[in-house]
Amino acid sequence: MTDNFDPKGTQRQKNDRRTARQFSTTLPGGKLQPQAIELEEAVLGSVMIEKNALTSVIEFLRPEIFYKDAHQKIYQAIIDLYNNSQPIDILTVTNQLRQKAELELVGGAYYITELTNRIASAANIEFHARIITQKYLQRELIRISTDTVNMAYEDTTDIFELLDKAEGDLFKITEGNLRRNAESMSDLIKKSITEIESLKDRPDGLTGVPSGFTALDRVTSGWQRSDLVIVAARPAMGKTAFILSALRNAAVGFNKPVAVFSLEMSSVQLVNRLISGEAELESEKLKKGNLAQHEWQQLHSKIGKLATAPIYIDDTPALNIFELRAKVRRMKQHYGIEMIVIDYLQLMHGSSEKGGNREQEISAISRSLKGIAKELNVPVIALSQLSRAVETRGGDKKPMLSDLRESGSIEQDADMVIFLYRPEYYGFTQDESGRSTAGVAEVIIAKHRNGSLDTVPLRFQGKYIKFSDLEEDNFGFSNDSGLSPLSPSSNFNNLESAGSGTITLASKNWDKHDDDDNVPF
Repeated sequence: MTDNFDPKGTQRQKNDRRTARQFSTTLPGGKLQPQAIELEEAVLGSVMIEKNALTSVIEFLRPEIFYKDAHQKIYQAIIDLYNNSQPIDILTVTNQLRQKAELELVGGAYYITELTNRIASAANIEFHARIITQKYLQRELIRISTDTVNMAYEDTTDIFELLDKAEGDLFKITEGNLRRNAESMSDLIKKSITEIESLKDRPDGLTGVPSGFTALDRVTSGWQRSDLVIVAARPAMGKTAFILSALRNAAVGFNKPVAVFSLEMSSVQLVNRLISGEAELESEKLKKGNLAQHEWQQLHSKIGKLATAPIYIDDTPALNIFELRAKVRRMKQHYGIEMIVIDYLQLMHGSSEKGGNREQEISAISRSLKGIAKELNVPVIALSQLSRAVETRGGDKKPMLSDLRESGSIEQDADMVIFLYRPEYYGFTQDESGRSTAGVAEVIIAKHRNGSLDTVPLRFQGKYIKFSDLEEDNFGFSNDSGLSPLSPSSNFNNLESAGSGTITLASKNWDKHDDDDNVPF
């Protein structure tokens, strides 16, 4: 008995049993995958008998949607003919398949002819194609679910990565299975020209989500889709106030849905700051409820637009990148968000299951944020802290890219890096030309992948921590970028009276947890 023992044969039997268990899990009851072969034949036949039939389905019907491999090859041959502006019929499709050495693989010329004999007209081709697409989506759901079940049984699986992968795959299906493939240069040129032509009639020149700051939007053309924007500064420079101003302007002034992830402050604290800015009431008074009668009236009369603004705030503490991705996907689906704000980057966490130092973790987070921006095609604005090197450096203490804290990958992954700088915070009361710096904040664009670098002056009121366009007739500004200062504009002077985008926050009410360095304010 021992001499006839075959360990390899025993192992093969174990593998066979394991495969059988997996197969029974994947296809319970021996069910066939969803398919509609007859409709696939009808669609292919319709395309070959009517000249314009393909144009009604080519936008959503792709070769991989067909269940039968032969049908995928035939449809790909039809697409190739269409792209080359050649006629589509039995003879041309047969010849195309012959040139690709695939004619016999699909059943020969006889099978191509049979496809056209199964259909009388192309009247219902779009309806048939929709059903084929539905069957494909059902198969994709089965595939994703099966992969998830099989991976969940593995002890070595990272559960957070599995959740992220499963939700990501389902999100692609939810979007209508419109995952982008590589596009030809001719198609992209047409899209680009169409977009340029559509912009010529827009006097503001905005192509992205407006910040509401005239001078800044003039340089950036708004926050651009798929961009990762880093807004960095030392504590007490007004990072949160600046981004609250920008998101309020986008949501209230331009009705752009914005998602805000506040890792530092609670949602109520954030809303109180928004109310303070909208109603132009000191946050100290709001915190105590110590308002005069006319201030109560002012409060209720001015927050109407803010109350209906498409701003969605999530204050989950210690948010990790997997949770963030899941949340923004749902918010994109339910609310159609057009901008994501994160306050702030250093309070986020990567996967708790992985090792590595903090620099590697921040690198992974910044890469993931860029991926989210591209996946959802929205700008992602993340606030970031700067290192203490700014404080120890001599001179005017303006921040530099090397001051970005904890990881150089933040600079690499970002499409735009913006620094906030207030000279009066460091005791500089005048610029090089002798003009007062009181109430002046500088927005320094230190990196701009798709545009120019510049320094934009904004007006900053310490009483409210309120950012708005600078009234240059009242405030001086030194432009160290070498570019000429912005000329006075009536837009600046009229902005506040028009209510077009300012936020007011009290300067002495900064949260003490704004920075782990615990730098005194």
